[in-house]
Amino acid sequence: MTHSLEELRSGKLLGIKELKIEENLESFPEELFTLCDSLELLDLSGNLLVDLPDLSSFKNLKIAFFSQNRFTKVPDAFKECQNLFMLGFKSNMIEDFEEDILPLSISWLILTDNRLKKLPESIGKLSKMQKFPLAGNSLVSLPLSMKNLKNLELIRLSANSLTEMPKWLIELPKLAYLAFSGNPCSRSKESNLKVVAYKDLEMDKLLGEGASGKIYQGHSKDFNSVVAIKLFKGAVTSDGYAIDEMNACIVAGEHPNLIKVLARLEHKHLGLVLEFIDPSYINLGNPPNFDTCSRDTFEDDLSIKVEDALKVAKAVASAAGHLHSNGLMHGDLYAHNILVDSTYNTYLGDFGAASFYDAGDKSYERLEVLAFGNLIEDMLSLVDVKKGLEYQRLVSLQNRCQEEIASLRPLFKEMLF
Repeated sequence: MTHSLEELRSGKLLGIKELKIEENLESFPEELFTLCDSLELLDLSGNLLVDLPDLSSFKNLKIAFFSQNRFTKVPDAFKECQNLFMLGFKSNMIEDFEEDILPLSISWLILTDNRLKKLPESIGKLSKMQKFPLAGNSLVSLPLSMKNLKNLELIRLSANSLTEMPKWLIELPKLAYLAFSGNPCSRSKESNLKVVAYKDLEMDKLLGEGASGKIYQGHSKDFNSVVAIKLFKGAVTSDGYAIDEMNACIVAGEHPNLIKVLARLEHKHLGLVLEFIDPSYINLGNPPNFDTCSRDTFEDDLSIKVEDALKVAKAVASAAGHLHSNGLMHGDLYAHNILVDSTYNTYLGDFGAASFYDAGDKSYERLEVLAFGNLIEDMLSLVDVKKGLEYQRLVSLQNRCQEEIASLRPLFKEMLF
């Protein structure tokens, strides 16, 4: 719900816990301090702010968003906000990030689409950090202090200027979701693929929309069948560049548990023609929320039979193993990117966070195996009968995949179901 500056000034919002104002604000409204004892979520995205006053009086503030403003540096306004765990400055013009300006309570820091060339050494003190989206900056390296981020589970480094992925980063004990396409250290591979003209497609209805683009149902003269058509937006998303996602989809190749790419579009926008998946397929899970941070959420009434969880696990492991054999890491191995039908036939989709790497380096695969272990854990929490041989096999595999020492995790081809 969006509120107005007029409501704030009238006193109608006293005692409110969540506030969002988007009115081209050029300065932080002084009236907000009347809410310092109650406010838990503050969203001032989509304004014209360049700086913030000291917010130390906001003792209960937990979440703060300042996306799409005009900040050129990360403000030093939050140091005493000891309950603040989520802070977002997506799509500003931030170039400077000074040392020791954030509270140690931060676990989710969003700096996507800015102009950062470096991070402060003090970032390594944020030991509670779990989620760190940094795509679309100008980073050339990462501070060594980040090896202390032992709770980091997800980091997005796509569309930067990194020449290498530090070994200490890949081996962080809880890191399961990594994206680094669009850097010199992740070169897209070339692939020959049929090209079709946009004019030869008939667009029917919109099937869905994500961060990187829209998917339509349509018809193609070239394939004489119903197809899915994905048109990419072309902008930097939280995962990286659209061109890298498109290349990953193409290079992924054919596999029974991957959606087949039929052709590339000849169009002013990037696009792909994909195999049409029956609408009976639905997402196995939902994306993370504020509470779960980097772990998926599920419908309250969802229950899975252990044999169906095993079927999904086998399919995803097979698809992921296929990708890694081609030097491609999915980067977003989540239930919300898995499609299943009523009998749990399975497709792994959404390559927005995929990254290319040297297939000879197995550390990237073992990182993704941890994500797979998390997926098994999530499915097992939904299993209706938590006993039996198949259940114990999945528990055992989960434990092996979630080993904190990455080298002890199995590769996908080594998994025994």
